[in-house]
Amino acid sequence: MNFNELLAKKTKDAEDILKKYLPIEEGFQKKVLEAVNYSATAGGKRLRPVIMKESFLLFGGSGKVIEPFMAALEMIHNYSLVHDDLPAMDNDEYRRGRETTWKVYGDGMAVLAGDGLLNLAYETAALSIDMAEDTEDIKRAARALKILGRKAGVYGMIGGQTADLEAESDGQISGERLLFIHENKTAALIQAALMIGAVLAGAGEKEIAAMESAASNIGIAYQIQDDILD
Repeated sequence: MNFNELLAKKTKDAEDILKKYLPIEEGFQKKVLEAVNYSATAGGKRLRPVIMKESFLLFGGSGKVIEPFMAALEMIHNYSLVHDDLPAMDNDEYRRGRETTWKVYGDGMAVLAGDGLLNLAYETAALSIDMAEDTEDIKRAARALKILGRKAGVYGMIGGQTADLEAESDGQISGERLLFIHENKTAALIQAALMIGAVLAGAGEKEIAAMESAASNIGIAYQIQDDILD
């Protein structure tokens, strides 16, 4: 099996894990659940859950405790795309070859779908606690949840998006601010992926810190390439 075939297999595995944790479309909240599933199943590389699993395996992890976090991270990534596409943000009408969530379901429902994905992500990640076999497993899951929340929040991805939005309004951007944007808006979720995989596998502090540093460099390199191609 060559690299492309192996990557395709791992991507499909990540896709299947995500779908396992998506909601059933029923009840009075059916419409928002439809919008959640529409957003989460729009395709994509599934890069973050794939590399999370690879980090987990790299440090000797085994079992399915990683799966709720794989699904949760992809939910967070997709919620951010739903909100990015809104008229108040990037005002994009198409993503990955089909209409964006707000174009199909309207602005308000798209906001709720993004909110729904974000909350569902933490609910899903917390399921790893139920899989814990001992106190050490519970501590690892709790630490992974803290990493997920921080890297996705105001000190991570949202912080980077804030700086990016302000830079667009100002029409000016310094090298320091640009680096901050890339390190947070893009690299933070990659850091979450590699760090959580390492934490859940029982890696030491030096190894976890090394994964955080590597992910920062990967995120910045990815954004540089993306900006050039855009």
